[in-house]
Amino acid sequence: MTPPMKPLMSGMRPTGRLHLGNLLGALDNWVRLQDAYNCFFSVVDWHALTTVYEDPGEISANIREMVIDWVSAGLDPERSVLFVQSHVKEHAELHLLLSMIIPIPWLERVPTYKDQIQQLKGKDLSTYGFLGYPLLQSADILVYQAEVVPVGEDQLPHLELTREVARRFNYLYEPVFPEPQALLNRVRLLPGTDGRKMSKSYDNCISMSASPEEVKQKVQQMVTDPARIHKTDPGHPEVCVVHKFLQVFDTETVGETEDDCRAGRIGCVACKKRLLTRLNAFLDPIRERRALLEGQPGLVDGIIADGAERARRIAADTMERVRAAMKLRV
Repeated sequence: MTPPMKPLMSGMRPTGRLHLGNLLGALDNWVRLQDAYNCFFSVVDWHALTTVYEDPGEISANIREMVIDWVSAGLDPERSVLFVQSHVKEHAELHLLLSMIIPIPWLERVPTYKDQIQQLKGKDLSTYGFLGYPLLQSADILVYQAEVVPVGEDQLPHLELTREVARRFNYLYEPVFPEPQALLNRVRLLPGTDGRKMSKSYDNCISMSASPEEVKQKVQQMVTDPARIHKTDPGHPEVCVVHKFLQVFDTETVGETEDDCRAGRIGCVACKKRLLTRLNAFLDPIRERRALLEGQPGLVDGIIADGAERARRIAADTMERVRAAMKLRV
């Protein structure tokens, strides 16, 4: 008899359409993990409120865009539970109950707390929601009894807080929660078109939903070897953004392209044309799935509603156990 797959949980803030950096940094990992785990993937709209609470108007539209991107990339709503955080109120209940037992210094020591205060100086982040968002993350994970959480190295302190929260609850009351283990993401890093980190705020990213014309414009903007003036000049592919993209999207012939570049046998225009062909071939299946979903709004609504119902069943069972452990049943 095949043992049941371990539950896995992760989420993303709805900040608009995803770009290739999001896809290669997290989403394509999620797609592969569907074969090995019982996956719960959440659009964490309450987390988005921690920094945009003054102007939340775009969150609703961004939720739909994110679900479309997820399914277009290969997440299967039949195999994985895709849902919106705020549609499962048990997240909020567990967050509230955990907030009664967690010392404030545990939250203040999370590295991203002070880092984001520095990075977002123009925003008033002196709110409990911002201080407590790592604990809400813990509730997101624990409410599904998740045993595995895919994370980047920068997120390991958040997961360690979740493990500490689980230990404290289990010690104070009775064992309810597993201590989730980290599953480090296999990250394929892509720079932005200007060589900086790919980010919508820098306007240097290529979205997953980009049209062929948009991709062409972005590729034409890519920074190449600034020391190379003529096609026959020896190139330095290690400093070229186009080459970094070819290392991801043209693995079979990138070595040959690199040799030709160093020898001055291929110019930057030809490299960009090669990349454009590879990128469009990669994005075409994603575009096709997106067009299907955009043409059937009811299909997206159904995915969101079904995911919430399936998530709610698991979360409700967990909360029954939590209330019993805390002697909150009447």
